Amino acid sequence: MPLPRARTTEGQAGLAAMAADPAHALFATDYDGTLAPIVADPAAAVAAPGAAAALARLAGRVGTVAVITGRPAEDAVSLGGLADVPGLIVLGHYGAQRWQGGVLSAPAVPPGVQAVREALPGLLAELAAPAGTTVEDKGTALAVHTRRTADPAAAFALLREPLGRLAESAALTLEPGRLVLELRPPGTDKGTALRELVRERAARSALFCGDDLGDLTAFAAIRGLRSDGVPGCAVASESPETPQVAEAADIVVDGPPGIVRFVSALNDLLLAGPPVSSVGRGRARSSRRRASRRRRACSARR
Repeated sequence: MPLPRARTTEGQAGLAAMAADPAHALFATDYDGTLAPIVADPAAAVAAPGAAAALARLAGRVGTVAVITGRPAEDAVSLGGLADVPGLIVLGHYGAQRWQGGVLSAPAVPPGVQAVREALPGLLAELAAPAGTTVEDKGTALAVHTRRTADPAAAFALLREPLGRLAESAALTLEPGRLVLELRPPGTDKGTALRELVRERAARSALFCGDDLGDLTAFAAIRGLRSDGVPGCAVASESPETPQVAEAADIVVDGPPGIVRFVSALNDLLLAGPPVSSVGRGRARSSRRRASRRRRACSARR
């Protein structure tokens, strides 16, 4: 398929900048709902067919490929089959964790997380949380899922305010998502993680793919980067559960399969250029070409 055209001039300019200078381009994506379909059991959320291969191919052509997820970083790597994507950076827990080259770095778990872990069972019982309500322990955060209940939206509404009070009492923040309420440490979000990664990698263009409410901060970061002179594009993995994500995007595709097709089309667009596995290698090739031109000029003068 051809690469979709952005519905905004700013988003199209971001795609054009990536194509013009892929060595300094940064491609980042969410995991659940974007690379992988949303499923009832988060532990079974494997990546959509072709996702890992498409990212591996892209990693040979752009400066940086990253996954920014609310999951633990190692979970995304394992479930997505992403360990062999060259140079991949995975920022887990909204940027609090980093996986790169098989090495995980993570901060200490705030004490509030343990307090919430102990309080949650009693609170859910007190609220008469409906059958099918499940708690996912992410280590540095806890997520309460209502997708398996008889009325997921009603269960979500029932739990949202009490869980917000619990999070506040433990100096945590409540992050709502697609039929999930996550209690996590404050001060980390995907937008901040994306901006910091763009700065670290000296990226000259950036693209982010996402599907959920937590991805809106990354879309806002793309807009902020554009205001700072870094072209960018926001791509939505469309879901009827979060229409506001599609509304905020420059490009909208049909769920995780659409994301795989989008990455494949982006690969095809970049295929005409020389493969680039890192910004450094791109710079090295440019330096060699300049040196070669200088040598030819000197020979001509002689």
